[in-house]
Formats: sequence, C-alpha cells, structure tokens
Amino acid sequence: MKRITATDTLELSIPERIQLVEDIWDTISAKAPSVELTDEEKRIIDARLEKYHQNPELGSPWVEVYKRIASRQ
Repeated sequence: MKRITATDTLELSIPERIQLVEDIWDTISAKAPSVELTDEEKRIIDARLEKYHQNPELGSPWVEVYKRIASRQ
C-alpha cells in the first residue's frame, strides 16, 4: 500500500476527499469497541447525561450549535 501525506490529499477532488474521510472513519468505527474510555471520561459523560435528563430544554440542537460555531469564523 502506498503511503500518502495530508498534502497529497489536497490534490484529490472534494468528492474524493470526502470518500477518503468516509473510508478512514469506517476503519475507525470497525475498531470502536476496542477504544476504552477512561474512568474520568465516563464520569464526565454520565454527569452531562444526568444534567440533560434533569432539564432537556437547556440543551441546543446540533443545527443551532453549528450555526454559532460557523458564525465565529
């Protein structure tokens, strides 16, 4: 298999780069069960989930979060 660099990927078309990212993600997600969270990460996730369950109206839909992030650029 030929090794490519991040710079090499810039020569690809946008659809080719998107496909590359999807292919890479597929290889990561196939191994996802082997990725272990630390106890601290689990604690943070559990605490955030509990806060959400206590008051789900305080959260923001992804579309709104994305718009806020994009407007900062």
